[in-house]
Amino acid sequence: MATAVALRTDFSAADLRRLAAASKNANQSRRLLSLAAVRDGMNRTEAARVGGMDRQTLRDWVHRFNAHGPDGLLDIPSQGPSSRLTAAQLAELEQIVETGPDPAVHGVVRWRRVDLKRLIAERFGVEYHERTIGKILDALGFSHISARPRHPGQDVGTITAFKKNFAATLNAHLADVADQKPVEIWFQDEARIGQKNGIARMWARRGTRPRQPADQRYENAWLFGAICPARGTGAAVAMPAADTEAMQVHLDEIARTVAKGAHAVLLLDRAGWHTTPALKVPKNMTLLFLPSRSPELNPVENVWQFLRGNWLSNRVFDTYDDIIDAACDAWRRLVDQPETITSIGMRAWAHIGQT
Repeated sequence: MATAVALRTDFSAADLRRLAAASKNANQSRRLLSLAAVRDGMNRTEAARVGGMDRQTLRDWVHRFNAHGPDGLLDIPSQGPSSRLTAAQLAELEQIVETGPDPAVHGVVRWRRVDLKRLIAERFGVEYHERTIGKILDALGFSHISARPRHPGQDVGTITAFKKNFAATLNAHLADVADQKPVEIWFQDEARIGQKNGIARMWARRGTRPRQPADQRYENAWLFGAICPARGTGAAVAMPAADTEAMQVHLDEIARTVAKGAHAVLLLDRAGWHTTPALKVPKNMTLLFLPSRSPELNPVENVWQFLRGNWLSNRVFDTYDDIIDAACDAWRRLVDQPETITSIGMRAWAHIGQT
């Protein structure tokens, strides 16, 4: 039997127990307790049992403790197997995933793990299981998420320029507004709410396929909504159609909601009922139109997602009145959550100097 290894003498039994009590690592604590038992003169076999190990394992930890002190009793994290792809190949794979597939070349419109498994085998000569592909993508910083829609005619440069130059654009639109007058930034949009309703995701047992009601009728109404993220408030009207008359009603409702003495700048898209000269814009409001084909600049688009996901999807509306009631109830619930409006609606490029 090997001779017992002497334990370094700069830690007393009390010191070791104190370190064990303070440690947040359970394995380190039990090893420290075994070493404290050794320092007290306990038989090495019995001391090993204090920490739930055998005598040989205790001997190994004594060596680690003698060399590195209490930190030597921590587990060394496993580095795992080295990647079979080189750094250059991983960088190339990252670019491939970022760019996305070419349907004409790859035969798919989005990458799946099975597609990347085949591509890696063909391009780099390395065979992986699909699960490993997922781990590689995770290590490269990718996750499986839903894409946001983008209009095919969208000009990304125009959107970037709009954000960059928004302060100058805002000042130009407010040239006739007194400098001391408070300015509120509002966003406006409308959504169709109807019987042919969406189905939202839900939690369910693995292996099950839950069902939700899905109506096939087409009765619908329009919810005109606007939010002021800085104030955490909004104004909405539910109307039977999206037209100039409905828009006028909504503008008047927003004007009544603007803080007393303030002036609202209302950002909205270029729908025909927004741009018509037949609209009478309230005196406490200025319209500022967003670039064409750029819905992502308008956070009310995200408000619609929030309303549908929480209060409007997975439902059947028997009548038009039921649709109106549901739309109004959802909006009232939103307005009761000012922090949610602020969280959804604040845009750094738009809310210059506002919190």
